[in-house]
Amino acid sequence: MLMRTDPFRELDRLTQQVFGTPGTWSKPTAMPMDAYRAGDEFVVCFDLPGVSPDAIELDIERNVLTVKAERRPLPGGDDVQMQVSERPLGVFSRQLFLGETLDTDHIAAGYEAGVLTLRIPVAEKAKPRRIEIGGAQSDRKEIKA
Repeated sequence: MLMRTDPFRELDRLTQQVFGTPGTWSKPTAMPMDAYRAGDEFVVCFDLPGVSPDAIELDIERNVLTVKAERRPLPGGDDVQMQVSERPLGVFSRQLFLGETLDTDHIAAGYEAGVLTLRIPVAEKAKPRRIEIGGAQSDRKEIKA
C-alpha cells in the first residue's frame, strides 16, 4: 500500500500558488493527485492538463516513485496574442514512497484528458490466500506391542 507523501509539498504548492513562481527542474512545483485502491491494485491519478505526454517522466528507484512533468508555452507566432494565461508553466513533480506490498515491476501508466493514471498491482505475496486443510489419514497402522 502507499506509505506516505512529502507533507512539505503541500506547503510548497500553496506558496507557489500565492507568489506565482514557476517550477524549475531544480525546484519543481507540486502536482495534485488522488490515490485509491481498486481490487488488487492501487490507482494514482495526477492532474496534468496542458502537458504533452512526451514531457512526462516516470522513475522508480527503491520503492520511491518520482513523477516529473513540464508544461511548456503554447507554440505561437507573430500573429498570436495571448489574452488570458492562468495555467502555470514550468516543471511539476511528485514523489511517492511505495510500500513493500506493491509490485513495482508491473506498473502501468496511461495519459488521457490531462490526467496521468498509474496502476500499481498488489504483490502476490501480499494478497490474502486460502489455505486448504487436509483431513486425517485413512491409512491407519496398527502398532503391535
